[in-house]
Amino acid sequence: MIRVLLAEDQGMVRGALASLLGLEPDIEVVGEAADGEEAIAVAAEVRPDIALLDIEMPGTDGLSAAAGITARVAGCRVMILTTFGRPGYLRTAMEAGAMAFLVKDSPARELAAAIRRVHAGERVIDPALAAAALSAGPNPLSARERDVLAAAADGSTIGDIARRRHLSEGTVRNYLSSAIQKTHARNRIEAVQRARAQGWL
Repeated sequence: MIRVLLAEDQGMVRGALASLLGLEPDIEVVGEAADGEEAIAVAAEVRPDIALLDIEMPGTDGLSAAAGITARVAGCRVMILTTFGRPGYLRTAMEAGAMAFLVKDSPARELAAAIRRVHAGERVIDPALAAAALSAGPNPLSARERDVLAAAADGSTIGDIARRRHLSEGTVRNYLSSAIQKTHARNRIEAVQRARAQGWL
């Protein structure tokens, strides 16, 4: 029996997934979570074979949860299930130790088959997303540029960002300028939009 943990913040979607997987003779849902932090805690408690995680969850997202689970639960294989097929997310998920990356509009039978393949040690990547990730290339933004650009996403001033990140205003300007240049944007709002569209933020 393949023991699965489901982490999805939308209760109806989580319930539907649990019901569908419950119909499979060799798959058992042994735990459920509504956010990434809960997913890490439940995984540590029930020690599943597979953790099926949504990316977009409140608080700790699926990508951070993936890293937390692989670090704490030896032998648990992580699968990412998402509505957002962004190339940068795929690369980040793989770096976090995920063995699979699937989009939610895949048929249910494909999800069960993917769980079996991952349990057997295979990697399973949505083919269209894999092609997009290869053509998009690696994330051009440094960790600091990502951090400052994310801080700018809510419209914060240079001074606000500098205080929150414990940086000088000149350093914040330099990071933002570099991020704008690397995303080929006209301003920081457009840089945020482009980085998010690629899954770089």
